[in-house]
Amino acid sequence: MVSASLLIIGDEILSGRTQDKNTAYIAAWLNEAGIQLAEVRIVLDVEADIVAAVNALRARYDYVFTTGGIGPTHDDITAESMATAFGLPLTTHPEAHRLLTEYYGAADFTAARKRMSKTPEGAALIENPVSIAPGFQVENVFVMAGVPKIMQAMLEALRPRLKAGRKIWSQAITIHAPESKMADKLGQIQNDTTGVTLGSYPFFRDGKIGTQIVVRSAEKAAIKDAVNQLVDYCAQADYAHEDPAEIS
Repeated sequence: MVSASLLIIGDEILSGRTQDKNTAYIAAWLNEAGIQLAEVRIVLDVEADIVAAVNALRARYDYVFTTGGIGPTHDDITAESMATAFGLPLTTHPEAHRLLTEYYGAADFTAARKRMSKTPEGAALIENPVSIAPGFQVENVFVMAGVPKIMQAMLEALRPRLKAGRKIWSQAITIHAPESKMADKLGQIQNDTTGVTLGSYPFFRDGKIGTQIVVRSAEKAAIKDAVNQLVDYCAQADYAHEDPAEIS
């Protein structure tokens, strides 16, 4: 397995002013690329907090992706924080400077905009085809914008740089029975079926209680085995269920 973590940087996320729209997209995108998102952290725009988080995550996971804090304003301190985390000087990246000069024109390339050309020394740029100002990579850490459209474009630009692992497949089955009545069987299947994880998600619909079970594994055959056990159990216990979704 290739593992990854996500570090979301920004006071606006923790205050509730801005809703995070990047986590679900990144998790799904990484899974398609054979990379498993294993941890997500959110930190304030505080250098010490960013440094502590990125140093902990980069030591634990194959990749660290960050979003937020690389714009032109005073509170965008991610580049400075990354330089501190890696013990590198913060410098003007010549290619970023050239791209931004061409985009804005020399007269409009203000001091604030010039901040977006700063990276830790030796960083590799991440292309930004939406608004030009690039992200950057230092070792196994990829620093991206927080704006979803821009982040998504940057993530796609990274695809050739990332090593792929095994994709995790999943299949869902909806059972019209309370979660509490399924608990023992779910535990048994979890223990007896190698390489499979089961998630249980209760719901209340049309006045009735039910449970959606999601089976996940790198092996489709293991998923089918677990789902077949659930179907058999429903028949024995006389629980109605819907046809399992397709494996995806």
